Amino acid sequence: MDGLRKMICLVDGEHYIPVTKSALDTLDSLEYNEIVAVVFIGGTEKLREVSEEDISDRFERKVHFGPSHHEIPYDLIGEKIVEYDADVVMDLSDEPIVDYSKRFKIATIVLSHGIPYEGPDFKFNPLSEHDVLKKPSLKILGTGKRIGKTAVSAYAARKIHKNKYNPCVVAMGRGGPEEPEIVRGDQIEITPQFLMEQSDKGIHAASDHWEDALMSRILTIGCRRCGGGMVGQVFITNMKKGAELANEVEADFVIIEGSGAAIPPVKTDKHIVLVGANQPIINIERFFGPYRIQMADLVVITMCEMPMASSEKVERIEKFIKSINPEATVIPTVFRPKPLESVDGKNILFATTAPDNVKNVLIEYLEDNYNCKVVGTTPHLSNRPLLQKDIKKYMDNVDVMLTELKAAAVDVATKDALKAGLEVVYCDNIPIVVDGTDEELSQAIISVVDNAIASFNNKE
Repeated sequence: MDGLRKMICLVDGEHYIPVTKSALDTLDSLEYNEIVAVVFIGGTEKLREVSEEDISDRFERKVHFGPSHHEIPYDLIGEKIVEYDADVVMDLSDEPIVDYSKRFKIATIVLSHGIPYEGPDFKFNPLSEHDVLKKPSLKILGTGKRIGKTAVSAYAARKIHKNKYNPCVVAMGRGGPEEPEIVRGDQIEITPQFLMEQSDKGIHAASDHWEDALMSRILTIGCRRCGGGMVGQVFITNMKKGAELANEVEADFVIIEGSGAAIPPVKTDKHIVLVGANQPIINIERFFGPYRIQMADLVVITMCEMPMASSEKVERIEKFIKSINPEATVIPTVFRPKPLESVDGKNILFATTAPDNVKNVLIEYLEDNYNCKVVGTTPHLSNRPLLQKDIKKYMDNVDVMLTELKAAAVDVATKDALKAGLEVVYCDNIPIVVDGTDEELSQAIISVVDNAIASFNNKE
């Protein structure tokens, strides 16, 4: 039996039984396959009055049925994977029994059990995870890009550190270093001039681990990645090396930070998942949005305000999350800018990755809370030519370039501002709980940390 793939096959009643049986026989004849179960997932067009017992007899295999011949028995698929300790699920069904949405739902179930889901022209593999961490850990991942993972990661690091733990962050990005890079945010002074020196050396000094180090003043480790599959797998990354480096540094808790919708391939004890309320609802409720959400111990919904998301959309997202992951804590938030240095009485050019349609909210918040005048804004940190154009437009009328540490924040925003004689101040993004308190989010994060430590200790 060694070397055989224990296969569960999904079949429907839209094919004639002899045709499906021939397909099953073909699969079973392959020397590396063993069909251990057949699950009927719907359809009666070709079945007529055949009973469940007769179907099993005609297939010459035990066929498992759900409560209805007209609905896909999602729960049954998961049960049989466990019962038979299956290695793969092969789908021999077709339209109209399954459509794209239903197949993604099946895929989510199968992949959550750590095995591949295959069909005639597709194959979804579960995430590969390196089990290398020797310290308690959590993973921060998201359902998309630009929804605030690094901001929440830095916020979490500060709260964890304040709670008398000593965390480090291992982050991967598309501009990360060839070899994992340690930034001692707990020891060095990260000034605009210092970051310019790093940029001049060819370092992407606005990479996520630099932002984490600046915002949280902790040790961070930067890694790179290329590619991001639908499930979240990356094509290449040096994050395993980064995680192994985290075992050696002076930290007693590890935060593994994702990139975009890509999921770090490092096994952790617990998970925090970010969902952007500004995302198309279909990306959250379908495809592999549910796969990511079901991993969560804590879900932080970001961008929960108009014009990015209506209160009705946020409520729908909350209900959906709770329907598929009732054990997870769900907290809706918005982001607000926080200058790292005083901008009191200054005229400001504010550079951000936030969409232009929310700029008035951010301007009002900055002016009301930090006694500054926002003369201009640019949402083009991710577009170097447009960013340079905006800087030239406003530079003669401002004292300070206030910028998030992202994308072109160093090699364009900082460089051009310093050249023009402007002061450069970096800006954090703080998650603020909608209709709640900072304590609510802080306690939710610490609860995940405590549970991660307990899980880690139970493994020893």
